[in-house]
Amino acid sequence: MSSFSIAEAIFVLVITSVLGNVNAQLSSTFYSTTCPNVTSIVRGVVEQAQHNDIRIGAKLIRVHFHDCFVNGCDGSIMLDNADGIDSEKDAGPNLSTDGYDVVDDIKTALENVCPGVVSCSDILAIASQILVSENGGPTWEVQLGRRDSRTANRAGTTAIPGFRENLDELSQKFRDAGLDSTDLVALSVLIHLAGQDVQLSFTASTISTAPATRTRP
Repeated sequence: MSSFSIAEAIFVLVITSVLGNVNAQLSSTFYSTTCPNVTSIVRGVVEQAQHNDIRIGAKLIRVHFHDCFVNGCDGSIMLDNADGIDSEKDAGPNLSTDGYDVVDDIKTALENVCPGVVSCSDILAIASQILVSENGGPTWEVQLGRRDSRTANRAGTTAIPGFRENLDELSQKFRDAGLDSTDLVALSVLIHLAGQDVQLSFTASTISTAPATRTRP
């Protein structure tokens, strides 16, 4: 089983806390009455997915990252092309993303138990936390209650940091998202190299300067 780095854990925590609100009041108990088994259902699907693809964690975290950089964590990256919708999946920065089938499998499993309740943006947040903690990283309470967007924003994908961009361009994109240069060091290099099938491992000393949300019914 692959081992997730401290940098990956910080990455998930940062994007869900800084980029993840999407004008919603979030709570770790948001689904306590409407879908109390949401976490165990997500866990069951992602654990099976890991047996089939050891890198599914990096793939889903990268999808979460790209989603959150466009209008916040709103699940819009999951929307396919349709009337009035130009899918973000087809935008240049997202052509190399993967793992959407696993998100669909999670959504199907949840719909069988809690139809029309759990958002895809929350699925990505829960799955990312589970995959980090089950692969050697820390655990934390996931804040839930994001509302999925019903529209895509393909033009907005230009906000996603690209590995071919220079430092000034990357820094500006992180500042626009409310992040800083230490977030850039800990997150940007990691996620884009992970997306290119490069296995990275950051030690605590490496990142010691870093500060420690589509409806598919």
